[in-house]
Amino acid sequence: MIRSLVAPVLAAGLLLTTACTDNTAASGDARTMSVKASDTACEVSSVEAPSGTLTFKVTNEGSKINEFYLLGEDGLRIVAEVENIGPGLTRDLVLSAPAGTYFTACKPGMVGEGIRGDFTVTDSGEDVGPKGEDAELVAEADKQYASYVRDQVDQLVTKTEQFATLVKERKDDEARAMYADARVHWERVETVAESFGDLDPQMDAREADLEAGDEFTGWHRLEKDLWPARAEGYTAMTDAERATVADKLVADTATLYDRTRDMTFTASDIANGAKGLLDEVATGKVTGEEEYWSRTDLWDFQANVDGAKVAWEGLRPLLQRKDSALDGQIEKAFASLQALLDKHRDGEGFVTYDKLSEDDIKQLADAVNTLSEPLSKMAGAILS
Repeated sequence: MIRSLVAPVLAAGLLLTTACTDNTAASGDARTMSVKASDTACEVSSVEAPSGTLTFKVTNEGSKINEFYLLGEDGLRIVAEVENIGPGLTRDLVLSAPAGTYFTACKPGMVGEGIRGDFTVTDSGEDVGPKGEDAELVAEADKQYASYVRDQVDQLVTKTEQFATLVKERKDDEARAMYADARVHWERVETVAESFGDLDPQMDAREADLEAGDEFTGWHRLEKDLWPARAEGYTAMTDAERATVADKLVADTATLYDRTRDMTFTASDIANGAKGLLDEVATGKVTGEEEYWSRTDLWDFQANVDGAKVAWEGLRPLLQRKDSALDGQIEKAFASLQALLDKHRDGEGFVTYDKLSEDDIKQLADAVNTLSEPLSKMAGAILS
């Protein structure tokens, strides 16, 4: 997890300076909006669009890496996102959106609350979503992906409870041995967990991403206490402090379990989620920042790739109908990335991040970028 996006809705309009340059969409297409994201502003070319397939063309005109979100009417739920937009780059966010009230948000530097603005999707009177045989393929993809998410969260609940017990009993060697294995179930569905807004920063925030006043809880708080070697001047947690953090992690995981029981997914949810998982790899795992204390980043890396691959595989029958060449590019890029990851396996896991050379990291980063590019086109292809 690289960031949190939990700004109270009422505060958003007071604190942030968004906005919209005018009330017209880009290129004369009412469903295509341009977004100019800078270090201090988030200018969307229209504050509304008719329901259907929407495209936000996000250009980073600032000096920091940026992200763009479409949030639900509560200002917390992430409807869709595009991350890791470097300075000077343009990336598209394509999604199918029904009528409703939303927020747009840019997040320069990938920290803080984001620069938000109101956005409305009006009722176009048209059916939103695929039709005919496409609809049947999307329904099957939804069924498969929802089942996958439930299964991963089921396993996450069990292993989190076991991990928390070991932490509280100060069986640190056993807790350290279980840490990475338990987290893979979170990482495989990380973008689903992030979509709820509130759970992700509580469960997966890194210390480096916290702002003044934020409480450090969740997986990485316990990680630091289990691997304090890189924490200069660190004071170990007391038994009571450990119990408080461990119990909250278990409770938050139970909440995630409850929220994912009846989830359904559109084609754009699944496609953008796959791309989001690759963005997680690019911005945290391949850089060694996610698991700063334990150096277990490659376990997370593999889990993000696993989750993205499952999402793509569910949509393959539809993608092959729409753009078989793109499907072939994605297949080849997944295979190349996996071959590189397999070089760093050690037993049932991986070597720790500090064992990678600079050349190893560059090769992995290049392979992630090679996969990310065609994967970013999947949503547009299947919604065409």
